[in-house]
Amino acid sequence: MHAEAQFVEYKEALDWLHGLLRFGQRPGLERMQWVLEQLDHPERRIPFIHVAGTNGKGSTCAFLTQMLMEAGYSVGTFTSPYLVDFRERIRYNGSMIEEADLLRLVNEVKVLIERCERETEFGSPTEFEVITLIAILYFSRVARPAVVVWETGLGGRLDSTNVVLPLVSVITNIGMDHTQVLGDTLEEIAREKAGIIKPGVPVVTGETRPEILAVLKERAAETKSTVYSLQEHFFAEQVEEELGQQRIRYSSIHRRHEATYRLTMNGIHQTANAAVALMTIDVLRNYFSFLLEEEEISRGLQQTRWPGRLEVVSPRPLVILDGAHNQEGMEALANSLERLLPNDAGLHLLFSGLADKPLSEMAKALAPVKAKIKSLNVTEFDFPRAAAASTLRDAFLQGGWAEENLEAVPDWRAFLLSWMREKQSAKADDWLVVCGSLYFIAQVRAFFPTTVEEAGE
Repeated sequence: MHAEAQFVEYKEALDWLHGLLRFGQRPGLERMQWVLEQLDHPERRIPFIHVAGTNGKGSTCAFLTQMLMEAGYSVGTFTSPYLVDFRERIRYNGSMIEEADLLRLVNEVKVLIERCERETEFGSPTEFEVITLIAILYFSRVARPAVVVWETGLGGRLDSTNVVLPLVSVITNIGMDHTQVLGDTLEEIAREKAGIIKPGVPVVTGETRPEILAVLKERAAETKSTVYSLQEHFFAEQVEEELGQQRIRYSSIHRRHEATYRLTMNGIHQTANAAVALMTIDVLRNYFSFLLEEEEISRGLQQTRWPGRLEVVSPRPLVILDGAHNQEGMEALANSLERLLPNDAGLHLLFSGLADKPLSEMAKALAPVKAKIKSLNVTEFDFPRAAAASTLRDAFLQGGWAEENLEAVPDWRAFLLSWMREKQSAKADDWLVVCGSLYFIAQVRAFFPTTVEEAGE
């Protein structure tokens, strides 16, 4: 195919984009900088809120997007990975980028990608870099939102999203994930995430551990940025919680009074994510004259949904999906189940994960709910990096689970079908929690009929 040739079909453009995966992950910003230079730096024309962190990035971005939209702002959102449709990653006011826009932008960027490969020593940009470039072009030229909520892909310092100068930098928390790329200690990972801190740009973080905060503050001191941290400059606590909702109390140094909000998302970790989003809004109101009324903030938080996070996909029998895909995610899930599960209910798990994750550590993280678990089923799913069911079984045995509670399920669809059939008539006191890789959760989610909220899209 000649450099000049254009894609005519959306699917061809998408296939070409996914074909760039062969270039793998290559940290570094030189390819991005080169292409943006050719385009005359469109990223300088948009205000960004840059969000990094190990867990909770997606939820925090969702809270921010919803609150800003409630207040009448047009909002662009860039997130990853996607659950069902690739276009979920680039949204304007909650709606996915149109196929026609994506096709046009791929055609435009493709020429530059091929030039970058030919004319520079940097080689071809990676898939994620190209998606990031397309998002920048879409937001700067096509959609033109008032503000863009901009999630990092991996790490921060060398992540391709780190070519922007944001209004606020947000770092949700630091955990052990992607250690092969980011480093083996929490401090090393924190240093990578702190790479999104820019000269004079305020930083909001949900991190509370002193040794990690020290790393973030050291970087902020170099860039003369102010750090606002949870439990130091803003505070949040959960007031009450039941399946499907919780109430939280929030206060910050930017507010005279504390406020109570209702979230429809469960988990104490969502209390922290909502607090980080609220403090970010406080900073935007205080320093960048954003106007959000208290009831708009309240409505925004209450209306935020984030698929695949303690998400009820079937009320009877009760089936919950949770994308707990690393050790911290599993700890958060165990913590939530421990608090939400009624005493007389039995817990059944269906788990699948990627082979490159710390699987036996993840299995150990479920210890708090061990006594309540009646059956633990591990399974495999169709994905290049997915672990085999036998590998998962070994990991759970290593993580301290007994053989008799463990079952390797060859076909998760057949398992779910028989579960739904058998339990329909039974007492509704058994909970089935499907958890693990977000890629697995996406496939399981597609297995259940679409919820009403999504039907409108």
